[in-house]
Amino acid sequence: MKIGIIGTGTVGCACAMAAVNRGSAREIVLVNRTRKTAEAVATDLRYGTPLGPKVDITDGDYDALKDSGVILITSGVNEKTGGATDRSDPQGRLRLLDQNAVIYRDIVPRIVRAAPDAVIVIVTDPPDPLADVARDAARRAGGKGQVISAGTYLDSLRFKVHLGKHFGVDPASVEAQVIGDHGTSQVFLWSSARIRGVPLAALLKQRGETLKNLREAIEKEVRYANITIIEGHDASQYGIGIASVRIAEMILRDERAVLPIGSLQKEFGVTLSLPSVVGRGGVIEVLQPELSDEEREGLRTSAKNMKEALERVSRRMAA
Repeated sequence: MKIGIIGTGTVGCACAMAAVNRGSAREIVLVNRTRKTAEAVATDLRYGTPLGPKVDITDGDYDALKDSGVILITSGVNEKTGGATDRSDPQGRLRLLDQNAVIYRDIVPRIVRAAPDAVIVIVTDPPDPLADVARDAARRAGGKGQVISAGTYLDSLRFKVHLGKHFGVDPASVEAQVIGDHGTSQVFLWSSARIRGVPLAALLKQRGETLKNLREAIEKEVRYANITIIEGHDASQYGIGIASVRIAEMILRDERAVLPIGSLQKEFGVTLSLPSVVGRGGVIEVLQPELSDEEREGLRTSAKNMKEALERVSRRMAA
């Protein structure tokens, strides 16, 4: 099993570190615009491999991606550099789309030429519209593998962590997810949130609390978690590194795990996250959750925002 990681910036390095520590694949290949940087990161990590699961980590050019089952793309302008750290900006991560779309149109064909059957997972922000950009570039280059985005998987994990903290339980016992886009219009599925089958409404009633207050506090924490992290540490990297590598494992091991992850939703014509069965080949099946009227409208808004962002990029590229 082989994972390719494109980009050895903060997120790419976090992905590589997580993959080495978890033993996510027998072989990990790092590719970077500056080969010397990828070589340095691979060398550094290699010195720690005797202490963990058996793994070979190397650097290379795009041709080194041959036979990769999964390729994580982390290249591009990040939130801090791209000016996407203003909580009052409705664009949020979409502010990075124009610059990163140009980068993706350059690197995706190179990936496809080296590994046409690989599943490509978009990690760079904003991952959902970039998945649509990458899918088009891959198709034009003759790619056969699926293109998906890390989507709202990390947002859902953050949702679980904050709910677990509020109720004083292990986040692994929390059943909650965020769907739509990994951005300001993401949709929190409060209507189906549970703690081991017990609805949140019942727990809140027992505690004499209201959903309104909890919702306002947690949605703010989750929606802007990346900015809070950046304000203290320059880059949001470790959580997404672990989550992205976990996605790669599900694909390589054909786990058929169910998680909210981004794939092309034909109903909306763009990449959005919905609960999906993930295994070899990428997203095998998309499950349709029961939504409240508010949640359904939120999903439509999320799709509308993604479409408008993609149309804007297409116009600028054509100009």
